[in-house]
Amino acid sequence: MDGKVPYDKRENPIVELTFKFSLRMIEFCEALDMNKQFNLSRQLFRSATSIGANVKEAQNAESRADFIHKMKISMKEVEETEYWLQLCLNSKNYPDTEKELEQLMSIRKVLSKIISTSKTNVNAVS
Repeated sequence: MDGKVPYDKRENPIVELTFKFSLRMIEFCEALDMNKQFNLSRQLFRSATSIGANVKEAQNAESRADFIHKMKISMKEVEETEYWLQLCLNSKNYPDTEKELEQLMSIRKVLSKIISTSKTNVNAVS
């Protein structure tokens, strides 16, 4: 697989960005598992892949408010994922996570912009 989102014919940067991040985190968590670092691996896997799952779900939101809500859930998962990656970064015998944290910060910026723009558009319509 070349990292392209296979199921989404329309190009959507945040869907693609979070999908690629999830793929990277699957590999990272598998490396943690090989080192028998299961507890952190499981927590990180859940939060990291949930970011993209919620972004994807938001694409079929029932309303703009529902869309914003799902994107905010994704942002919460970004925060949790950052916590687990910071633990790895600052713990002995865990792999360096600087690259993953950089990717996560890119996702945070895009999500933040989407949420703020969506909120502004909701207020403009009201």
